Amino acid sequence: MPADLNDYFNKNNNNSNKSSRPKVDFSNLKLPDFNKFSGLIYTLIIIIVILVVAKPFVIINSGEVGIKSTAGRFDPMPLNAGFHFFVPFIQEVRIVDTKVRQINYTSSEGRNETVTRGSGIETKDTISVLDSRGLPVSMDITVQYRLNPQNAPQTIAAWGFSWENKIIDPVVRNVVRSVTGKYTAEELPERRNEIATAIDAAIRADIDKQPNQPVELASVQLREIILPPKVKEQIERVQIAKQEAERTKYEVERANQEALKKAALAKGNAEAIKIEAQGKADAVKIEADAQAYSNSEIAKSLTGNLLSLKQIEIQRNFNEALKENKDAKIFLTPGGAVPNIWVDTKDKAKQSAMQ
Repeated sequence: MPADLNDYFNKNNNNSNKSSRPKVDFSNLKLPDFNKFSGLIYTLIIIIVILVVAKPFVIINSGEVGIKSTAGRFDPMPLNAGFHFFVPFIQEVRIVDTKVRQINYTSSEGRNETVTRGSGIETKDTISVLDSRGLPVSMDITVQYRLNPQNAPQTIAAWGFSWENKIIDPVVRNVVRSVTGKYTAEELPERRNEIATAIDAAIRADIDKQPNQPVELASVQLREIILPPKVKEQIERVQIAKQEAERTKYEVERANQEALKKAALAKGNAEAIKIEAQGKADAVKIEADAQAYSNSEIAKSLTGNLLSLKQIEIQRNFNEALKENKDAKIFLTPGGAVPNIWVDTKDKAKQSAMQ
């Protein structure tokens, strides 16, 4: 044990002689030698400080890529999601977002939505354009896109970390102005779908022309066309006039349909009456033809012998009647074909009528 430590304990023992505590002998006590481990401890402390200060590692999440630069020169291969080491003070890793991002070109009236910082949504001023006659028009557009992760190092090396303002924004504004300038302000609302398709196709074509394909375009949406107040009022008047014309045309067409319906109904009734009359006439004709045929057949059957036989039968009936009523008068008709007529003279009323 070192001498100074023994002296310390001896002094403490002398001061405590008056107490009843037993004396402890520290002569055989051995303490560890810290001089042997001090170098290792200092080394570990230095390493921990370096790791904390320099932080020679990086964690890349999904939807991101890392761009490593060595002495200011970008590595052409991006770092994918995961845990990566690099050499501090010589190398540096910058993380860039590769998720779908969005730019809203909107007027001041449409900026009511709160956009969270880092959400990937950016709001810019509406795109002011001129129509084919030089009238000012505003176009609200939404563009969705993402950084091509495979070519991210080349894109950052060529355009910098503000690549969106150098690639997306100029192309969108230039294409919208070029396409819209082919139409008049009055045509824009009517041909909205055609214009939206042309803008989408032109933006995609210009983006694809960029070297190394830096951006993948997701969608381009034409949200609103803002016209000058006078043009808007004129379009509204034209729309009202068209609606009135359409309503008048509809009413005329409806009246024509009603007239045709009534004419068809009247014609149908007339045809029905005509058919009914024709049916009755045909029935009468058929009945007359049947009666004529019957009469003809009867006439054919009335031979002389038959008529003579009928006359004999009738005469016999009269003779039988005269047996019961001898006062009856008989009138003979010439020709013999018509039966005789007889009158019972016993009936006073008939007798008076006969006289």
